Amino acid sequence: MAEAVKAPQTFANEPVADFSKLVNREAIERALLRVRAEFGREYELLIAGRREKTPDKLKSLNPSRPTEVVGVHSKATAELAKEAVEAAHAYFPEWGAVPAETRARILLRAAELFRERKFEFDAWLVYESGKTWPEADADVSEAIDFCEYYARQMLRLAKPDPLVQLPGEKDELFYLPLGVGVIVPPWNFPLAIMVGMTTAALVSGNTVVIKPSSDTPTIAAKFAEVLLDAGFPARSFSMLVGSGAVVGDVLVEHPLTRFIAFTGSKEVGLRINELAAKPRKGQKWIKRVLAEMGGKDAIVVDRETDVDTAVKGVMWSAFGFQGQKCSACSRAIVDAAIYDEFVEKLKTEVAGLKVGPADEPGNYMGPVINEGAMRSILDYVEVGKKEGRLISGGGKAPGDGYFVQPTVIADVDSKSRIFQEEIFGPVLAVAKARDFEHALELANDSEYGLTGAVYTNNHEKIRKAREQFFVGNLYINRKCTGAMVGAHPFGGFNMSGTDSKAGGPDYLLQFLQAKVIGEKIS
Repeated sequence: MAEAVKAPQTFANEPVADFSKLVNREAIERALLRVRAEFGREYELLIAGRREKTPDKLKSLNPSRPTEVVGVHSKATAELAKEAVEAAHAYFPEWGAVPAETRARILLRAAELFRERKFEFDAWLVYESGKTWPEADADVSEAIDFCEYYARQMLRLAKPDPLVQLPGEKDELFYLPLGVGVIVPPWNFPLAIMVGMTTAALVSGNTVVIKPSSDTPTIAAKFAEVLLDAGFPARSFSMLVGSGAVVGDVLVEHPLTRFIAFTGSKEVGLRINELAAKPRKGQKWIKRVLAEMGGKDAIVVDRETDVDTAVKGVMWSAFGFQGQKCSACSRAIVDAAIYDEFVEKLKTEVAGLKVGPADEPGNYMGPVINEGAMRSILDYVEVGKKEGRLISGGGKAPGDGYFVQPTVIADVDSKSRIFQEEIFGPVLAVAKARDFEHALELANDSEYGLTGAVYTNNHEKIRKAREQFFVGNLYINRKCTGAMVGAHPFGGFNMSGTDSKAGGPDYLLQFLQAKVIGEKIS
């Protein structure tokens, strides 16, 4: 048996599995075998409790071995999308009237089910999204954290702080759910972010229509099992696989849609925002959009720091999960005084990274998500070779999967494409700064503002970074990835999104509206 973990009485982050322990290695190996035995299974759409098959199918592939079909999924039509929103709207009054304590209790049960099935979900993440064992387990742990944290936050908001009481009045404030929400999660954290956005909406009393990524629909189908087994009513959510063009726009534009929670690319996020802003016939509200849209994250390495520590932090931030994190370091901005030393040490460290199938535990990096992503990343690499000096990588890694070498390109100008544009892959641009002030200037030279980090031992420089490094999540003397629920509420500035701070104390307020009642008393 794997190590058993019980839910704490108060919130604490879920421990990640230590795969150096034999019991955990054996547990995930068994899970990988069980999950592989389910490859090729067909999954139906879920529409408010009704299972629906359609003739148009989507095949989900294993990016480590693209000839392997992980799951076959029915694709939704525009009509089914409309039906899902209308069914969610019809059930919303009933679900919204369920006491917050009951909804929170169901969500805590979902956390328990994720714990019981943790290695199974690890395995699905390994096979369908290409995450290595540690990256997959961190994803599932974060999903558990969202369930635990949002359940507790809902209980807090169910009893808000009392208002100032005017003489002769009873004055109250309480929170109401919004209505029907459309949940559009990404493929890169296909469980954690989907769970976070969905459960925040559900525990707040809303009903939802979930449109998972076409790259990771099987993980979404397994999540739906957990929702039902935990006790969320079948009519409280729908799960629709389908393209953005066929299904996504219909869901966003429907006049009964009240809010959209989205994580993905800047281009899609801006389109959702534009579509949602236009009122439709019969619409009674301004639609609310929560959007997290990526980044071009920088780590500043000052001359007053331990270079070896900074090199490792940059490398982990740049190449964890193949650089496919919106928080990943894609720009290292290094003080000229230590620049050459940093680049040489980084080259040595990166040379030791192993790339290969995600289910093989010796590999630090697995595949990128699909063939289109691989081609786009490799195109950027070719651009980068012309814009800077290739230090490491520079091409496809061996194997049948979508493998890309960890690539470092040095001597990059701040106006170059690989310094400015989001690549979303294992490509790191390294730029030289004259001094710390210049480094901050370069770090802020971006339309994004999601995460960033600074390595320095100088307290005055840390103060400057706190004030002048314009990002939603800033880290000092540590990597810029790995935000933890409760400790690092996550969301960015500018084109990185609406800074809605997932995993923070005010996140559920995005899914609620406040009502105030002042009653004259005798």
